[in-house]
Amino acid sequence: MNIFEPSFGQREAKLRYLDADIAVVEPGHYVTCAVTGQKIPLEELTYWSVDKQEPYIDAMASMKAITK
Repeated sequence: MNIFEPSFGQREAKLRYLDADIAVVEPGHYVTCAVTGQKIPLEELTYWSVDKQEPYIDAMASMKAITK
């Protein structure tokens, strides 16, 4: 890994998804969208499923998860 790459030193967080909040199980910088596989920076995380315990990058991905 190159120190000049933007992902250097970043690791995936482990979260517990609650009704209106998240609980950090293991600290990190991002989570991975369950539908698209894209990295979601924690500060941009807005969509998730409490029942499925998975994050989504946007509303469209969230809707796709509901219909699958």
